Amino acid sequence: MDDTTLLLVGHGSRFQGGNAETLRFAELWRARHPDWRIATCFIEWDAVLLDAGLDLAARESRRVLVIPFILNAAGHVKMEIPAAVAAARARHPGVDFAVARHLGMGPEVLGLLQGRLDGLMDGLARPDPRTTGVILLGRGSSDAGANGELARLARWLFEANHHDLVDLAFTGIAWPRLETAVQRQARLGMTQIAILPVYLFAGRLTERISAQVGRLRTHYPGVAFALADYFGQDPAIFDLLDARAQGLDQPAGLLLECDGCKYRTAAEGLHLHGHDHTRIAPALPVDPMTAHLEAPGHP
Repeated sequence: MDDTTLLLVGHGSRFQGGNAETLRFAELWRARHPDWRIATCFIEWDAVLLDAGLDLAARESRRVLVIPFILNAAGHVKMEIPAAVAAARARHPGVDFAVARHLGMGPEVLGLLQGRLDGLMDGLARPDPRTTGVILLGRGSSDAGANGELARLARWLFEANHHDLVDLAFTGIAWPRLETAVQRQARLGMTQIAILPVYLFAGRLTERISAQVGRLRTHYPGVAFALADYFGQDPAIFDLLDARAQGLDQPAGLLLECDGCKYRTAAEGLHLHGHDHTRIAPALPVDPMTAHLEAPGHP
């Protein structure tokens, strides 16, 4: 990787110390690979944002591999990062830019969550899983695909364990919220509830989760609650980043699986992530009885 800079792109946080956790993570990753050139930038809420990070990386290397340090593929991953990389290619025609996949909600994160669930069950003195509900708690997005990644994880956890209930909840934007999920599980007879936040680092939302769980403990004195920590500097995240960084045999300039998507291309240059989280109208469902009429090549 002599001529390559690995650009770790964090989301960015207004929470004091939130971005510092990402920078600390990058320091530890450099220590793990002292021969790698690792740089960092953020999509928002930092002095070094995405365009500046790409320019700095391009000045140091002939090749830049952008690694979205993000769990869910929503607007940042599908729209903003590809658009910024396309602009950087125009500014630096002599530099080869490629984009790795975001962290995602794959088997690696499933293993991490399974370990946390096992730890919570130990802390609860190993109760009957049939009466112990599990709630995966994500950030929430107006992108249905991003929420679907978390839903898939919930199903995988259900299949791998013996809990009668493995539910999904979100801290914002999407539904249901944590209180609703807890209410449902309590009504269905869960006497213990294990809550698994799917977050990389601390922030305003992790503080909100802690406050909500404290309130729920008061409202449901007959239920034992166990709350896992955010991922932080778990070795599984370092291993996952190693895999992303070492996938350098992909074709030059390869972007994400949505690169070239007609929906992204049509909106190129637009910033759709406004913090009012305005919803984009979903496409109308396809009628299976008439879908063949819209197939490519149909007269």
